[in-house]
Amino acid sequence: MRQESDAFAVALLEQNVKAGDKLLVHMENCPEFLITMFACARIGAVAVTTNSRSVARDIEYYIETAGIVGAVTQPAFARLVATTAPQLNFLIVTDTDSGAAPEAYADVAHTPFQECLKTTEKPQVRRPDPAADFLIQFTSGTTSRPKPVLLTHGNFVWGAQMNARNFNATSDDIALVFSPLFHINAVSYSTMTTLWVGGTMVLQPRLSVSRFWDVSLRNKCTWTFVIPFLVYPLMQMDAPENHNYRFWMIGGYSAALRKKFNIEVVCAWGMTETITQGIISCFHHTGPDGAIGRAAPCYTVEVRDEDGKRVGPGGKGVLFIKGIPGVSLFKEYFRDPDATKAIIDEDGWLDSGDSVSIDEEGNFYFLGREKDMLKVGAENIAALEIESVIMQTGLVEECAVVAQKHYILDEVPVAFVIPKSGEHEGIRKAIMDACAKNLADFKQVRDVIFVDDFPRATLGKVMKVRLREQLPLIESDD
Repeated sequence: MRQESDAFAVALLEQNVKAGDKLLVHMENCPEFLITMFACARIGAVAVTTNSRSVARDIEYYIETAGIVGAVTQPAFARLVATTAPQLNFLIVTDTDSGAAPEAYADVAHTPFQECLKTTEKPQVRRPDPAADFLIQFTSGTTSRPKPVLLTHGNFVWGAQMNARNFNATSDDIALVFSPLFHINAVSYSTMTTLWVGGTMVLQPRLSVSRFWDVSLRNKCTWTFVIPFLVYPLMQMDAPENHNYRFWMIGGYSAALRKKFNIEVVCAWGMTETITQGIISCFHHTGPDGAIGRAAPCYTVEVRDEDGKRVGPGGKGVLFIKGIPGVSLFKEYFRDPDATKAIIDEDGWLDSGDSVSIDEEGNFYFLGREKDMLKVGAENIAALEIESVIMQTGLVEECAVVAQKHYILDEVPVAFVIPKSGEHEGIRKAIMDACAKNLADFKQVRDVIFVDDFPRATLGKVMKVRLREQLPLIESDD
């Protein structure tokens, strides 16, 4: 990995990539993803990792926002990136799609990834600088578009050490990684932790429920990060008699999960902006069902009510967390000082936007997003982004996107709309088509519901909680 990262770093230098330049890394999980990321780090460039399910509109936004000079992608996305951003200085394309044979893309101007690995030269040794920019990840907030979270080399050294401490990780551990590397939990929680302790990582292109136990048993995996739409089907399966799992990391403690699979369950809360876990459970004090843990070492956390006053045990409110920018907190939202100031106050407190409660023993419980966000599978989505796309059709007077509970995905987006004149089915189809064109698949609305008006609070604000109450739980995909 180090040799190939060095070779790829030399290839980037030959493309005139300089320290501080931004490089689009648009791929599913594959070794080339990590090679590219570390090659950028070797020469001081910054990898900009983006959701592989993005559409052209998203790619345009990423490139403009981050000021990207070139791109590395896979055959499946080569044409999308090339046609969306012809102004880039270069496009490097891997030979396969995470090991799968690619479709034809020879007519797309590109440099083959393998050609970039042939040199035996090494880049000049760069003086270590923990404050140097390392990575940009886009994360959804309450704004209509995802925000570019700028992370430093120091952030990831910090994250690696704290993750290893929180997980009791050692060189004997084998981590199964199927979460996307463009998410903080895969690149920090799993990858950096494994590298820090000298362990082993089993990397999958994506989650495969049907192959989960085959891959886990064959590779003797000892830990992984599980998500709701994996837990549900696994709980329906028989547990294998023998496995090597030491623990699973999950959002909230589950005694049933621990008992069924005879494993430890580690619970945690974190954000892209916190690099690692701000709240973590302990192997020796697991806490009650549903708890997400207690305040992690080296972070200060508090819960505030609607008036901004701190609440104690037994209370609930919004979670705030305090750390060191560029080390235990992200450096900034790239090129967006107003957004940075909006989330971190003058005293250094970061407003997570998450509602939590705390019991008498200091255990935290996640209650939901205080801000206007949806959680679809493992993806955070701003309702405003979807609403903006719908309003741009010009077919509705007003719309409100809310979350409908889903048996596997946790939530899916549904749009309530006040239509302008026209036939409802035609408007519904036009909205669905607009979402399919301009939004990644997980952001597309599952249904469009027509109303004459919305339930409103003071000053005409739409009471989305009333709309959500009208939507039943989706118990199957039938």
